[in-house]
Amino acid sequence: MVYSFYETCWFFFIYSFIGWAAEVCAAAFHRKKFINRGFVSAPLCPIYGTGAVAFAVFLPELRGNIFFLFLGGAILASVIEFFTGAVLEKIFHRKWWDYSEKRFNFDGYICLHYSMIWGGAAVLLTFFFNPFFAAFIQLIPRLIGVVLLWVLGIALVLDTAGTTLAIWGMQKRIEQLSQLTEGMVQVSRLLENAITKRITRRMEKAFPALEESALKKQPKPEKEIKVFAEGCSFYKLASLFLIGAFLGDVTETIFCLITTGRLMSRSSVVYGPFSIVWGLGCALLTAVLYGIRDKSDSYIFAAGTLLGGAYEYICSVFTELVFGTVFWDYSEFRFNLGGRINLLYCFFWGIAALVWMKFLYPILSEWIEKLPEKVGKILCNLMIIFMVFNCMISALALGRYEERQRGDLEAAAEASDGMDAFLDEHFPDERMEHIYPNAKIVE
Repeated sequence: MVYSFYETCWFFFIYSFIGWAAEVCAAAFHRKKFINRGFVSAPLCPIYGTGAVAFAVFLPELRGNIFFLFLGGAILASVIEFFTGAVLEKIFHRKWWDYSEKRFNFDGYICLHYSMIWGGAAVLLTFFFNPFFAAFIQLIPRLIGVVLLWVLGIALVLDTAGTTLAIWGMQKRIEQLSQLTEGMVQVSRLLENAITKRITRRMEKAFPALEESALKKQPKPEKEIKVFAEGCSFYKLASLFLIGAFLGDVTETIFCLITTGRLMSRSSVVYGPFSIVWGLGCALLTAVLYGIRDKSDSYIFAAGTLLGGAYEYICSVFTELVFGTVFWDYSEFRFNLGGRINLLYCFFWGIAALVWMKFLYPILSEWIEKLPEKVGKILCNLMIIFMVFNCMISALALGRYEERQRGDLEAAAEASDGMDAFLDEHFPDERMEHIYPNAKIVE
């Protein structure tokens, strides 16, 4: 069953509240008192709502196989939980939860026990809870429902902003205040007392791991940057995205030439030989696997196989939902899942992750860091701007190509000027079919 955007928005808030209630009950059971365990002050845990929305968007087509539905839910939720934990720690320099003491954990962010619970939740939500809540949502008058969603959304944004300010205040209050003018200091203190003081106390009670991680990881004095894109920084990942997008396109082109005897385009964008899937894959795999780059080969291979398969599946569903186009179809392969992924290519992801982290990444990382800092930043920023523009034009060209393929004659007739005319002139069907030879328009 495919749910509308309106329904998925409601799913987000419903399951965010249910997740918050479950967290509060669990905390009350263990600590014998009420504690608001949410990141925000409102009775919501957005990570649960995000997971539920991901289940509703990406997993309905797996209803026919409970095992794959369970496995897909476990992997998808684990990916969300991992990146949420990693991003929160990157932003606030604190670890919000830590599963290091549990068996079969991955860097303390996820563990097998909770991944299995997520998988079971995916089955229950898909077959029982989502249809029930979808029917309940239909009972709410549409106008009232839309207004409520706007109110809840705005309140959540403001709540998140207040919580973020409070946490940053816990870390950098003295440094920030010392840099303000006298008038700004008074305003800052007023805001701190009125907004962040209560939130700060709540966060310290709700997440004791924050205090523990603060003690373990005292802020280090800032050091002068001597090299460009040192470590696993933003510019390092951006550079690897650009390199990976190019190398991925070249690799796929050569692979297709060897296996099919045809020289065909494998690019994701209209300008240049770049595969966005490969570029994002390189950047994401590096960000995820950087912390375990010294682990055994089998460990990295297994992590790459699971993460690569999940990533490719999500990309396939996303492009079909957004562009109405299927860019690859593995239905003719054995052990495929909905034609979106197959076991052989998942193993390729595992091999690619191993080769990347053990051989290619160290070499490329060393080359990138040899660039002068100013030159590296300028080149990287220019390439980022180019790729953003490239992706936007490609999305518009694909959307227009889809309209033409669906036989939307009225839309074609109106394209006498403006953007549609530009797209029709510069990206006709022949050029689009050359760039995307395997693209299929779907309902």
